[in-house]
Amino acid sequence: MADTSGMAEIRGIDIDKLAKGFADEEYILKNYCNVSDTSARQIRWYKRTAGTLDTTDTSGILLSQMQTDQLALPTVIEQSWTRIDSYVKKFFVESPTLSDEDIKDSDIDILATNIRDLVRAVAQQINIRIFSVFSEAAAATPTVPNPTTVGSGAAVGTGWDDGANGNPILDIMSGSTVISTYNYDASKAILIMHPNDYKNMINWLISTKGSSIPQFASEKVKTGEVMELLGHRVVVTTNVTQDYVYMIIPQRSVTWKQFTPLTTGTITDVGIGTKIRVWEEGEALLTDPNSVYIITDTQT
Repeated sequence: MADTSGMAEIRGIDIDKLAKGFADEEYILKNYCNVSDTSARQIRWYKRTAGTLDTTDTSGILLSQMQTDQLALPTVIEQSWTRIDSYVKKFFVESPTLSDEDIKDSDIDILATNIRDLVRAVAQQINIRIFSVFSEAAAATPTVPNPTTVGSGAAVGTGWDDGANGNPILDIMSGSTVISTYNYDASKAILIMHPNDYKNMINWLISTKGSSIPQFASEKVKTGEVMELLGHRVVVTTNVTQDYVYMIIPQRSVTWKQFTPLTTGTITDVGIGTKIRVWEEGEALLTDPNSVYIITDTQT
């Protein structure tokens, strides 16, 4: 029996299942965000001033004034917050009208292929947005980071491909130290890097230092996590800029405020064909900038 334009495999529920399967295929940065829902397109949030409270320095007094003597009045200190307003972004694409005939008899499964590529297109743009936020590179596409409130420091020597003077271990420890000074548990930070920086790091560890590589696990390639170094998971992805290595604390540094989750819909023109739409709405918030550290100039 011939199928109609409302055949089961193109109903919204099945497309939705396919879409969810493709969603986490390779654009993985959202996995390391604290994902929470928002009911409004305008997001008002408060960024707490980083660090531990202390007294304010005054002329001639640079040390903490909390140490006093008996019967002295207490020193007044207080926390401060910065109010920030962010706005939800909509990532929205659609296919052309896919004819019933093409869906039924094409050698290529045009329905599944379009669903997959539309979902990947949306996921990539969300990935780019998250990267732009934690690297403070406010751009539509991955570009050179511009760290202003997050920690950063240049790699030792001329970078990780400098066998004589480079030192990835020292660079990573420097990042951990900076994050720790703001009272974050730096041991929970992950390293996110481009494949070229990963190649240089591995080459330095093996060729320069002759070290063995701990905790390789082939099954972790699917999530981008391919090893662990100095207690930090290493995530390799082409969705970050090379010549920089990023240290962030998963589910802490960045929050993805989700207004509309990944959603699919179909527009059926009975007897003619079907159009597929895919969208997601949300915004990435750099809630804890001092838990982020960027190692710059990792390549000559």
